[in-house]
Amino acid sequence: MQGGGGAPRPYGYPGGVTFPVVGMVGGGQLARMTHEAGIPLGIRFKLLSDTPQDSAAQVVGDVVIGDYRDLDTLRAFARGCDVITFDHEHVPTEHLRALEADGIPVRPGPDALVHAQDKGVMRAKLTEIGAPCPRHRIVADPADVERFAEEISGSGAQRLDEGRWPGDGQGGGFPVVLKTVRGGYDGKGVWVVRSSKEAAEPFRAGVPVLAEEKVSFVRELAANIVRSPHGQAVAYPVVESIQVDGVCDTVIAPAPGLSEELSGQAQELALRIARELDVVGHLAVELFETADGRVLVNELAMRPHNSGHWTQDGAITSQFANHVRAVLDLPLGDPRPRATWTVMANVLGGDYPDMYSAYLHCMARDPQLKIHMYGKDVKPGRKVGHVNTYGDDLADVRERAAHAAGYLRGTITE
Repeated sequence: MQGGGGAPRPYGYPGGVTFPVVGMVGGGQLARMTHEAGIPLGIRFKLLSDTPQDSAAQVVGDVVIGDYRDLDTLRAFARGCDVITFDHEHVPTEHLRALEADGIPVRPGPDALVHAQDKGVMRAKLTEIGAPCPRHRIVADPADVERFAEEISGSGAQRLDEGRWPGDGQGGGFPVVLKTVRGGYDGKGVWVVRSSKEAAEPFRAGVPVLAEEKVSFVRELAANIVRSPHGQAVAYPVVESIQVDGVCDTVIAPAPGLSEELSGQAQELALRIARELDVVGHLAVELFETADGRVLVNELAMRPHNSGHWTQDGAITSQFANHVRAVLDLPLGDPRPRATWTVMANVLGGDYPDMYSAYLHCMARDPQLKIHMYGKDVKPGRKVGHVNTYGDDLADVRERAAHAAGYLRGTITE
């Protein structure tokens, strides 16, 4: 690649090799795995990380330690990068606009990313474009939560006619889901309250609070797509995401028993959201599947996502490789699955810190097993890695994934 007028760029690899440089803000496992996907393409990564011990900082060659919330730090980091992308959504929106004003490509751009940063903005936009969502609004205090609960306490039949799904029937519209509009993930910043008396905690953070009806759903799904700057887009098979204590435990690709019609609707919805919001890169649309055969949008993530980790071993082109291609505006790769079924199981930290010694058993028991560890200190409940299994028998594939994840954690010993 060359700059304007055919002159070589002043940055890139030594010796005149001018492959592009991707600037990744955030040093977590998503950055680590995205960097890995760029290696075969000769793509150089520059990383802005909080500490040298962060997951990606252990493996990326060019690491800047600094605070992503500081604009001067971001500007200095962006020098010499062809494009800026992220492993989290927490960079202040106004800083990203400043980088764009400096002529630095930011992908996804701030006007898109704000919908993953702010749940209130996301809900307003999704409602505007007609995407199906739970009932919701911003609430001011516990008394306002009670008023919201009363607003949604009409008949379930009426709400179904309106394209909504009722709560689970407790008095006055309760229970209600409360979310801080910024900063929540993996169950953090989310509360299920059954009365206005239980609603005080979310307001203590001093940020706006979004109230949503508690959806009665059959299961959670995720539609993962990747979109490039010139509008090319690919859609991965819709997956089932199984949560335990608010944290993703297992992902099954494709979602078992999902009709072709509903799968297509979910993929089309994700592609439409990406187009309407002008998303560049990977977009995960987390969905509720309702008992009457519809999907409602739960959350958006504009980066590689836990529900797409199965693609590392189960798809022709992984979510990480396609994210790299998208942010560089390269043609996107084939998202089709390699096997009938692929199952991803997260490896969470427990009371057994020596996971490496468990490799002998796991690898000998299942030579097809794929283990992906993040280089993190083992702490109870912390995501420290994941495993992927694949094959033609879903029950067997699920058992192999669950056994490996449990053995690595120490909850299974044989």
